[in-house]
Amino acid sequence: SLREHALSDQQWRVLRVLGEHGAVDIGCVAREAYILGPSLTGVLARMERDGLVQRTRDSADQRRTVIAATAQGRRLVKRLSTTIEAHYVWLEKSMGKAKLAQLYGLLDELIALEQPE
Repeated sequence: SLREHALSDQQWRVLRVLGEHGAVDIGCVAREAYILGPSLTGVLARMERDGLVQRTRDSADQRRTVIAATAQGRRLVKRLSTTIEAHYVWLEKSMGKAKLAQLYGLLDELIALEQPE
């Protein structure tokens, strides 16, 4: 589980994105992991400190920050992916495909809501 590896849900989502897409810019990580910019900055700082990700400037555009999983981060993704996938299979069997699809749709709507100021 994530707790056994001292990972938060947000950190796992970042690693999952990097595992699926490789090195990507910070905007892609934010969109794909559903983490707002200010929160993502702190998450990435902790992950970099823990040796899970590496941040670099894009050589073609110095304004752009590229995030990549380190070897340690990639090993963790590989190790946890099987367990996480088993949880998704269990969830689908428990709830059924239709309910799970409905839940994901509702969660996507919730994430897309504008935050009140």
